[in-house]
Amino acid sequence: MPLPRRGRGSRLAGSRVAGTSLPRARARSPRRAGRGTQLLSHAQRLTRRRHSSEQVTPEPEQQADFRSGKWLQERAGGDARDSRQALLAGMGSRHRFFSQEEVVIPCASDNDSGSVDLQLSNLDDIKKGESSIEFTDLDIPDIPGLPLESLTDSFRHLAYEGPLSEASVQRLIQSIQEVIGGHPLKGELEKLTFLQSLSSLSQNIPYDETTDTFILSHIEDIVHILNDLVQEEPLRSLFSPVRQEVFVTIANLSYHNVHLLFGSEDRADLFQLIIRSMITLPPLKTLTQLQEITPSGPYDTECLYRQTFQAFSEMLQILVVKDPHLENLDTIFQHLDSWLQSPKNHERKRATASMAQVLKCLSKHLCLKPPLRFQRLGHLVAVMALLCGDPLQVVAEEAAEGTHYLLHITLRMKYVTHDKKNHQNLRKALKRCRDFLELYNIKRFYRYPFKIAQVFEVFLNSDELCQFIMTTLDGLKNLRHPYTQQAAGELLMTLVKNAESRFEKVPEIMGIICARLSIISQPRVRQQVISTVSLFISRPKYTDIVLSHLLCHPIPYDRYLTELWRTLEAELPSTTWILWRLLRKLQKCHMVPTQEKMAYVAVAATCALYEVFMGNRLRAAMLRLFPQLLMTLLIQIHHSIGLTMSDVNIPSGLYSEQEVSTEVTPLCFAIQATKSLLLRTLCWQEFHIMEKNKGWTLLEEKDLHLQGISLLANALLERNQLLAHKVMYLLVPFLNRGNDKHKLTSAGFFVELLQSPVARRLPNKYSTARLKDWLNHEDQAFRILALRGLCNLIRHQEMREDIKSLLPCILDSLYETDEKIVLLAIQILLKLVRTMDFTTLAAMMRTLFSLFGDESRRVLTICAHFLKWKLPQEVYCRDPLYIRPTEAGKICRFFGIKCRGKINILAQTLMYSKNTKLPIRRAAVLFVGLLSKYMDQNELSIKGTDWIQNDLREMLHDSEPSLRIIVSQALFRVQKAMAEPEPEPSVCWLRKFMGCLPT
Repeated sequence: MPLPRRGRGSRLAGSRVAGTSLPRARARSPRRAGRGTQLLSHAQRLTRRRHSSEQVTPEPEQQADFRSGKWLQERAGGDARDSRQALLAGMGSRHRFFSQEEVVIPCASDNDSGSVDLQLSNLDDIKKGESSIEFTDLDIPDIPGLPLESLTDSFRHLAYEGPLSEASVQRLIQSIQEVIGGHPLKGELEKLTFLQSLSSLSQNIPYDETTDTFILSHIEDIVHILNDLVQEEPLRSLFSPVRQEVFVTIANLSYHNVHLLFGSEDRADLFQLIIRSMITLPPLKTLTQLQEITPSGPYDTECLYRQTFQAFSEMLQILVVKDPHLENLDTIFQHLDSWLQSPKNHERKRATASMAQVLKCLSKHLCLKPPLRFQRLGHLVAVMALLCGDPLQVVAEEAAEGTHYLLHITLRMKYVTHDKKNHQNLRKALKRCRDFLELYNIKRFYRYPFKIAQVFEVFLNSDELCQFIMTTLDGLKNLRHPYTQQAAGELLMTLVKNAESRFEKVPEIMGIICARLSIISQPRVRQQVISTVSLFISRPKYTDIVLSHLLCHPIPYDRYLTELWRTLEAELPSTTWILWRLLRKLQKCHMVPTQEKMAYVAVAATCALYEVFMGNRLRAAMLRLFPQLLMTLLIQIHHSIGLTMSDVNIPSGLYSEQEVSTEVTPLCFAIQATKSLLLRTLCWQEFHIMEKNKGWTLLEEKDLHLQGISLLANALLERNQLLAHKVMYLLVPFLNRGNDKHKLTSAGFFVELLQSPVARRLPNKYSTARLKDWLNHEDQAFRILALRGLCNLIRHQEMREDIKSLLPCILDSLYETDEKIVLLAIQILLKLVRTMDFTTLAAMMRTLFSLFGDESRRVLTICAHFLKWKLPQEVYCRDPLYIRPTEAGKICRFFGIKCRGKINILAQTLMYSKNTKLPIRRAAVLFVGLLSKYMDQNELSIKGTDWIQNDLREMLHDSEPSLRIIVSQALFRVQKAMAEPEPEPSVCWLRKFMGCLPT
């Protein structure tokens, strides 16, 4: 049996088909139903009566249709009639079922034209309190290639000719009360009757307080009943108009401000259920095939589906018609959001068509009043922009049309909410928007999501920008089509590039990006997302924020973060800035005193530098910052010696899902980064020298670290003087910063570079004055470096005069117990001996004679060479002296003959008798005893031997028996030397010369 036809009234001009890509619905003809078909059932007659009222013919109007082949240029003038009157004029028809020719979805009025107007001069003419903001002047053309379709003037007519009679109202109330009281609704007829009664009763709300009171007092019961009715409808088939009548009933009540879908948890559940029941229906093709397999009922499935979807769309539109604060729009979008991003084409298609119609209706009946409670504009723009790039053409077309009206709504929202005191900002935003629209081919504008982002970005605030980006990133995990994923990447880059510095929630954005990298399947899209990070990090405002977030990840970095670090790209000034800020993260850790545990950011930054070097995208910046990078990494090596990851202050929760790797250490990251820096900056020969001489091993050892520094500095100075000189100039201020390890490593590199002729250009305060300070430093390592620096500086003839002023400090270094210091001091003196005056030379000679009591054979050899003495072979005996007393006696006899001032030698030797090492104490005591018999009687008479004997007597109580025996022998020899002095030996010419020297 055929479905009842729409009334003979004029068909809505330019009305819209429900499923845009689907064929027009046709009811089954009488022939298909069969000649023997009986008369209409009571339920069918009820439905036919329900939808038989006459339609109102709308005014003919030329409008912008996003699916038309061309844009109709003539604009409608549009009047400013009251929105409620406009709705009443457009909602009178009760017609629901359609003719065989077509099924239509009527939409909101286009009185104010389909174009978005950006006439700046009209802004000042807009009066407060007007129901709409009329922008005129600049039209946005359509998207070509979409099927011809125009907008309708209004909704179907929902207003009735007059109030119901009191008797009719009572009958309707009684029938509804029976169901509310517990009478079950059995079968399609009773369900339709109940819904019809409820809809009929709703028309009397404006005229009868009793009706209004009844419905409001039973609204929760009605919600419960409707919930049951929807749940009873099968989700995988469509054989009954009950679902459609539920939508109609809700629309009728909502029109009269009786909202069954807002205000409580139960109503929200009903709304969610209704949307799911419509969106999740199988595709129309499946529904049609199902009817052919199992015919059930007289309804044509295709026509019934279209009518049901039409009722659903109208119900949503009714909800936003009178929505001045956009609360209902927020709720609708909240329920449709997940369906708009559904991976199923038919679900995404229905949701997009519904949302587009809601936006269109809202655009044509916009009556905004602050405060606006729609706080998800950025999220909605992102969703619609992504849908504009949907691979399903019908979805892209629907989204394009919806985006057009969303731009219209956005303009009005921003006018209502903008700061009236700063009206110029809105003017600038509108002008920028217009410039963007004029820049592109408007007919293809909405086909390119990144262009949409450029236009909307002008109006989005910082929160909305963040919503846009997070929505796009969140959608990447569900996007399976390559084109859509690429559109998402382009959206991100476009928005970040154009929004510049208006983002506020950058850490949250970075968090989502890092979380999404591993699930983005398309390499090109992943690179686009990484490019978005590059855009953020290249903005000085966000560089430190982005770096701080990226450094708060487990190390070594996973392959996705590794790819991110290695593929960061920016323009040259930005690359230098990025690398400098990353380097500063590491340098700041070296500026504070050494802590019990190393800061995690120091290790993370070192690892990040290694990945950046490996990627080689920032090579120009690496060359520019080579001195800073090299020295900072060498300092990090010094700080990392001997540490494991357990010695690093790891933030709590960072390794919640994995344990800290025991195979990696802070030192290995620093060594790898230093190696990669040398290789990426083409320092191949320097790298080879370090490899050949085991320089990396030296750097890793605590006691040999400075030797490794010296090796690298000399290699750089030998093979690449330009870089070496850059490092030297950097170190001039660098030496005054940081903690002790920072200064020590810097000093070790600096003193080797003083060999360069360029060192002569350094001001005195940065060269010899600084080395003088180090000669008096409490740290022995600095004193060694100072002498090493003087050895290098003395090669330059111009520097020797400055160094001569340091002779007293250098001579004092000869009294050091460390062999390195003494050797370096003697080397410096050898260079200056020809320039010394007599007093300085005499002081030096006395000091050198005293060094013959030193246990170091190298010191003895250098002193003998300096004095042109030939030392006895016993000096080079490798056995301990206390087991070779004869050889020790020959050595003492040699010095007794050659030296004067032996009392000073004894005094220095006694210093070693207090050494903690037993072999040194024994050798020192033995030397004191054997040398005492060669003491000068004059010296003994002047200074005496009591102080020597007192020191020896204290050692008689030592716990070591062998030492006590040697001490007693030495004490006996000293006492004997005082009582019976040896005859004076013959004196050579040097002895006579030394005797003339003042004491």
